[in-house]
Amino acid sequence: MTSLPQVAPRIAKLTALSLGVALLATACGGSSTPSSTGSSSAAAAGIACPAPSASGAGTTAATAGGSVPASATTTETPLKIGSLLPTTGSLAFLGPPEIAGVNLGIKEINDAGGVLGKPVEVIHRDSGDTKTDIATQSTTALLGQGVSAIVGAASSGVSKTVINQITGAGVVQFSPANTSPDFTAWDDKGLYWRTAPSDVLQGKVLGNYMATCGAQTVGMIVLNDAYGTGLAKNVKSAFEAAGGKVVAEELFNEGDSQFSSQVDKVLAAKPDAIALITFDQAKSIVPLMTGKGVKPTQLFMVDGNMSDYSKDFQPGTLKGAQGTIPGTFAKDDFKKKLLAIDPALKDYSYAGESYDAANLIALAAEAAKSTKGVDIAAHLKDVSEGGEKCNTFPSCITLLRNGKDIDYDGQSGPVSFSDAGDPTEAYIGIYEFQDDNTYKAVKEEFGKL
Repeated sequence: MTSLPQVAPRIAKLTALSLGVALLATACGGSSTPSSTGSSSAAAAGIACPAPSASGAGTTAATAGGSVPASATTTETPLKIGSLLPTTGSLAFLGPPEIAGVNLGIKEINDAGGVLGKPVEVIHRDSGDTKTDIATQSTTALLGQGVSAIVGAASSGVSKTVINQITGAGVVQFSPANTSPDFTAWDDKGLYWRTAPSDVLQGKVLGNYMATCGAQTVGMIVLNDAYGTGLAKNVKSAFEAAGGKVVAEELFNEGDSQFSSQVDKVLAAKPDAIALITFDQAKSIVPLMTGKGVKPTQLFMVDGNMSDYSKDFQPGTLKGAQGTIPGTFAKDDFKKKLLAIDPALKDYSYAGESYDAANLIALAAEAAKSTKGVDIAAHLKDVSEGGEKCNTFPSCITLLRNGKDIDYDGQSGPVSFSDAGDPTEAYIGIYEFQDDNTYKAVKEEFGKL
C-alpha cells in the first residue's frame, strides 16, 4: 500500500478573509500553531491540528418567567406548518434530527397556548433526494393541505426543484440546512428563508482549518451539484488564500456508485489532506481511501457526510478524521429534549436550525396577527433583530404579547437575517471522529457574512 507524503507541520499562513467574512475562534482560542499534543498518527501524516479545549460556545436556553399571556388576537385559520425533510435518499440520516427539532418546537409552542389562540398543526412529508421526484409530490400534497410555511428541504439541490412551486403559491419556504450561495439572489418574492449559513462561511472555515493543521496541498472529491461545487469553491478559495494549493478536484454525480477513478486521481496528486464534499457516498469512498494507505487524520469531511459510521466501518477506520457542520454545538439540555421526542436519535445535525425555524415562523405569525405566508415572511426579520433578547417560544411570545419588540436567538446560535433571508452571522462547528467512528465536538468558529 502507498501512503501520502510526509510534510513537516507548519504555522498556517492565514490571511484576512474576503467577502466580508470575519472569523473568531471560540472554544479553542483560535490558535493557528499546531500543538505538540497532537496524536502521533496525525504527526506521521503531516497533519497536526490545534489541540481542542474542553470548553464550548453558544447559547443556553432561557425560560419564560410566569405564565404566558393569552393572545389579544385570535385567528379562524390555525397556523399549519409542513416539513419537507429527508426520510429516504442520500441525506436520510439528517431527517431524524431535523424532524425532531421541528416537533420539539411545535410541542413547546402548543404547550404555551399555540399561535393566535389556536394550536399549531404540523404535517411531515419526505423530501427524498434529487434522484427522485418525491419532493415535488410531497410539496404538492403539503400545498393542497393549506400549509402557510414549509420547513425544508435539507438538500440545496432538492430545494431548487421546489422553491418556485412553494414561493409561487405564497407560502414561506424555510430551510434549516440549505447552504448553497445560489439562494441569496433567488427570485423568491421574499418567501425563502434559512437558518443555515451560506457555504461561503463553512468553506472559509474548512479551508483555513486544513491550513492550520499543516496541510500545504489538498485533494478534493466533490458531489457535482449546487451544494458540492459551491462548497468546494469556497474551501479552495480559503485554502489557497492561506498559502496552500488544491492539487486535485474530482467530481461525481448523484446516483453514482463507483468512485475508484476519482480516488485514484486524487491519490496520484499526493495531497497532504483530502476533503470529501459528499453525502452518504462517503460510505463507499472512505474504505477506498484507507485501503490505499490514506490515514484517517488526513481526511476532512463536511455536513453532508458527518454522520455516525459505527455500524458501517471497522473500529478505528475514521479515528482522527475531522469535519465541519454549520451551527453551534447541540447542548446537553437540548439533546435531552430532543431524545424525549425521538429516543432513537444518534445525530443532532441541524436539529437546532429546524427548531429555530419552527419558532421563528410561529413568532412571525403572532407578530403579523396572521397565518398567511406572505404576512409571516414580512415579519421574520422583525422578530430576529433589534429588540429584547429571548430564545424560547414562551419567553419570546410573552414579550411580544406585552407589546415589546423581540430579538430571537435560538439553539442554532445568533439569528439575524439579511434582506435576502440569509443568516448574517453563525457558528461553524469542527468535529473529530473517535475510535468507534462516531464524532465529538472539537471547537467552534464564529463568523459574520
